[in-house]
Amino acid sequence: MRKIISFMHLSLDGFVAGPNGEMDWIKVDEEIFNHVGKRISEGVAALYGRVTYQMMESYWPTAADKPNATQHDIEHSKWYSKVHKVVLSRTMNEAGLTNTTIISDNLPERINKIKLQAGGDILLFGSPTATHSLMQQNLIDGYWLFVNPIILGHGIPLFKNIKDKIKLQLLTTRQFASGVTELSYIVEPFLNKEL
Repeated sequence: MRKIISFMHLSLDGFVAGPNGEMDWIKVDEEIFNHVGKRISEGVAALYGRVTYQMMESYWPTAADKPNATQHDIEHSKWYSKVHKVVLSRTMNEAGLTNTTIISDNLPERINKIKLQAGGDILLFGSPTATHSLMQQNLIDGYWLFVNPIILGHGIPLFKNIKDKIKLQLLTTRQFASGVTELSYIVEPFLNKEL
């Protein structure tokens, strides 16, 4: 069974973006890019909300072709082009989209159908609104968090409108030179399903 892993940068006080979606406080450097690139390459699908998907589509398909493209740009652009993309959106349709599935209704049923397929993890990138929807329906199996050394005080929280406790098991941690700390968790009920 595939797992949905939420990949997020967040502030020490739990925000994934500023009040207007600002992400200029996120620290990303070559060390983090290289680390993340290895793990992302194992994912078989990328899950996005509409806003994040449109942002990704505006950059990654041609990022490798730019004259000043970094090694990260080239590698991630290749991965992005071949990975299957799943987008949660009530306003988009699949017409003209390549290697992309749009989910606009029956969220638990459609997501669970994808999770039952063979293969590696489904990585949920950013997308706070999509994350909140999946979280409320207990569809996220793990959290891959990059805690940035900043307190924002206000903004868009990672955890919002949680009905029940979500018990987690810490799998790994890593400290980066930039001060960012990686925390990788698995949701405990998923562990029990594996036994």
